[in-house]
Amino acid sequence: MGDMSADAGAYFGALVNSKTLTLVALVEIVAGIVLIFNKFGALLALILMSVSVNAVLFHTTLDPGNIAGALVLLVLNIAVLYGYKDKYKALLS
Repeated sequence: MGDMSADAGAYFGALVNSKTLTLVALVEIVAGIVLIFNKFGALLALILMSVSVNAVLFHTTLDPGNIAGALVLLVLNIAVLYGYKDKYKALLS
């Protein structure tokens, strides 16, 4: 990760101090394990989408120079959601 702007560093520091990043890390680990074992994968893919969107928004507004990783994460998350599209048909009908 490269150097962040002062605003991005302050925001990131607040997330670390409030233990929000610890919670996000736990969600990502649990979601990864669930996706590996294909148990409740459709649900966790939706939950991970919020992490992906927030990462893109963070980098778009506060740290645009390091947005590449967040965009890759978002594209991969969309691909996983597309893979589970049959599971979402009942929700969207």
